[in-house]
Amino acid sequence: MPLRFVRAASEFYRQKAIDVMKESKRYYFVDEAGDLTLFNKRGSVLIGQEGCSSYFILGVAHITNPHDVRKRLDDLRSELLSDSYLKDIPSFHSKTKLSFHAKDDCPEVRKDVYKLISSMDIKVYGIVRRKKSILKMVQKQNQYDKTWKYNQNSIYDSCVKRIFKDRLHSAEENYVTFARRGKSDRNKMLFRELSKAIRNFEKTSGKTVHSLHQVSSNYPSNEPCLQVIDYFLWALQRLYERHEDRYFNYLREKFIRIIDLDDKRFKDYGVYYDSRNVLTVSKRKDSLVG
Repeated sequence: MPLRFVRAASEFYRQKAIDVMKESKRYYFVDEAGDLTLFNKRGSVLIGQEGCSSYFILGVAHITNPHDVRKRLDDLRSELLSDSYLKDIPSFHSKTKLSFHAKDDCPEVRKDVYKLISSMDIKVYGIVRRKKSILKMVQKQNQYDKTWKYNQNSIYDSCVKRIFKDRLHSAEENYVTFARRGKSDRNKMLFRELSKAIRNFEKTSGKTVHSLHQVSSNYPSNEPCLQVIDYFLWALQRLYERHEDRYFNYLREKFIRIIDLDDKRFKDYGVYYDSRNVLTVSKRKDSLVG
């Protein structure tokens, strides 16, 4: 048999083996830290003012067993509710009793939640946008077209497409749950962005993706798995906004990849942080070039 046919046959069976090894289902949970607000109602720039974030971070948690995660978080909440040490903390009864939220939970609760999720089978991916870079893009666009208006959803959607580019081909079915943003139902648009992510993967890899994906949205108070990604994002946000890394370092092994999209010192597509290029406060400070 000619060598080219041997190679073709080998590649065929290799691909078949990959298809057989595919997971049947994958579950992803998506949330954000910070916001995409650039201007106040009068059109003045808010970035740099107190209460306005400097970064927008989109995060995805790949959770192998969502049912187990939900049960363990519910068990922890029940345990904490019976703890007399916490009974007089106002935020515990007004917020933590309903759902875990890293920003609002007291330090005692936060410690227990971090300890729990650090033991779970979770992989986290993040993409970071610098709002000053977005602002420059908006201002440049307005120089050419005075009628053009900044749309936060377009930035959010582009982050979704980027972060899912190589995430949706490894399972037969993908279930993606987004933390609900605002009152409008954007599931159809988000489904469209995931479809674009698949097409981009096919284009760059030369492979055809047959996986199915299903999109839903929910409030974190109704979905404990969204509370998990909230905790991871809070840790990452503290590193970026405050140069505080203790929470991030505790969960570092769970972060598989973080894309700092607007740090273009070395590559136009940004900087990738992973196990080979570990994100640290010093690297973060080095990237502040404007």
